[in-house]
Amino acid sequence: MRISVDAGRCIGSGMCVLTAGEVFDQSEDDGKVVVLRPEPPAESWEAVRRAVDLCPSAALKALA
Repeated sequence: MRISVDAGRCIGSGMCVLTAGEVFDQSEDDGKVVVLRPEPPAESWEAVRRAVDLCPSAALKALA
């Protein structure tokens, strides 16, 4: 799995960080998503998929 982010769509809600904090963070400058692990380990995939589903701006994608 690889994570794709459209930073222009991100509204900084932080749902990704709350759901998969080991993979996502937020920029201190503007609160937008920062991907810590663009290719997360398999044990994080479920949390990443949930973060993608919960993202209110649809800024995240999980690519197989």
